[in-house]
Amino acid sequence: MADADTGVGGLTGEAGRQHAFQQLRGAIVGGDMAPGQRLVEEELAGLFGVTRASLRAALIDLTAAGLVERIPNRGARVRVITLDEAVAITECRMALEGLCAAKAADRAADEHRARLRELGGELARAVADGEPVKYSALNRDLHQLILDISGQTVAADLLARLNAQFVRHQFQLSLRPGRPQASLPEHLSIIEAIVAGRAADAEQAARDHLRSVIRALGDTKPGNTQEATR
Repeated sequence: MADADTGVGGLTGEAGRQHAFQQLRGAIVGGDMAPGQRLVEEELAGLFGVTRASLRAALIDLTAAGLVERIPNRGARVRVITLDEAVAITECRMALEGLCAAKAADRAADEHRARLRELGGELARAVADGEPVKYSALNRDLHQLILDISGQTVAADLLARLNAQFVRHQFQLSLRPGRPQASLPEHLSIIEAIVAGRAADAEQAARDHLRSVIRALGDTKPGNTQEATR
């Protein structure tokens, strides 16, 4: 089926829009597209096998999600996150992740506690073995597990949007020398409180961890302060 505006064939309608959205979002969040990179409609439509109309609709959705920005007379590009924005995102995460940690402490079943302990051990081994990339992946697994246990779907949806904007910088932060060693006891404190069913302590531990992230962001070198995702 052809795009009525351009004659370019490809998946169209809502199916094309959703496909382009998921593919482009994945490329941005996964780091395949760098902050500030231009997004050329014709090229991307061909890459994802959708019409330009569907690609254009996906770009509108991604702009609303905070992952894409439109520059007058220059088209769309991957949105650049400033240091101030990265701090503001983390402040919002602090409130939401604290809530989810408290909920998780109240709702955790035996199998959840077992998995949390297991993840804690895996995080500790990754630090001991000097594997920051593995530690970063386990970090994401831990935060996702806490969200799943909490059952707080509204907070989870909000965090998904915030984390999508922040994920590139979060990965870079996790690779900074000494950062895994600093964050490991913070993660273990969250795990300990949830496993013990101490909701208030779990919330405080989660907030303390995000405060540590904000302090680490503040340590960003002056040459990096304009684009925290780089």
